Amino acid sequence: MAHQATPVRRARLGRALGPAPTAVSGVVLLLPGGDEVSGRRPSPLLAAASVRAVGRRLARAGRDEGLAVHVVHYRCRGWNGDEANLAQDATWAADEVVRRYGDVPVCLVGLGMGGRAGLRAGGHDAVNSVLALAPWLPEEDVAAPPEPVKQLVGRQVLIVHGTSDGRTDPELSFRLAARAKKANRDVCRFEVHADGHGLHQYRDEVVALAEDFVMGALFGRAVSRPVRDAFAAPPPLGLRMPLAAGFSPSRR
Repeated sequence: MAHQATPVRRARLGRALGPAPTAVSGVVLLLPGGDEVSGRRPSPLLAAASVRAVGRRLARAGRDEGLAVHVVHYRCRGWNGDEANLAQDATWAADEVVRRYGDVPVCLVGLGMGGRAGLRAGGHDAVNSVLALAPWLPEEDVAAPPEPVKQLVGRQVLIVHGTSDGRTDPELSFRLAARAKKANRDVCRFEVHADGHGLHQYRDEVVALAEDFVMGALFGRAVSRPVRDAFAAPPPLGLRMPLAAGFSPSRR
């Protein structure tokens, strides 16, 4: 009996969130979390749930600007060492945006391991900005090269991390931001006081901050003063900017 070939797993883009714009002029790619090591295929519904709230907010905010928002469905759940599968899938998704929509700016928005994927894939020619929410980053090891940051030059980068995150060490994202800031002044980082990995305690503020940053990066909207100050402030001030309760992009 002939053996059937194992189907090749492929990354894919989910359907655009919200009503599709008549003409697309910018794209957000949502990168869900994942595992450090895993060959299992993620559940599309569970994966999308972690980033859907921010995705819906962005889709509404950018509808009149021609924003399309897609969840990236990975081939597998794991980063898997040097394979960096999630970063590969994020890069593929940016290529797919160019194929579908042409020369439009792309913002990578990732949570946890998806944040790491967005930072790593940020050097793609179509990407002009990266938003990393509670990014998972490897422990620093003198025997291994540090997480790269040169690919982020020329991009606007915002990292958001809860100070009580017990799953992904916020100090590691601060150190990466500090290294990235030396090569690229358009890097800032906000700290959410006492919040955990899911950033649930201040979800409204985090989502509002995401809207503020992404609409500014993709469409040139004026960003709020806290974001302007964070980009302008020298380290460490602009990399430990507190996210205030009640933050709203309307407060400029």
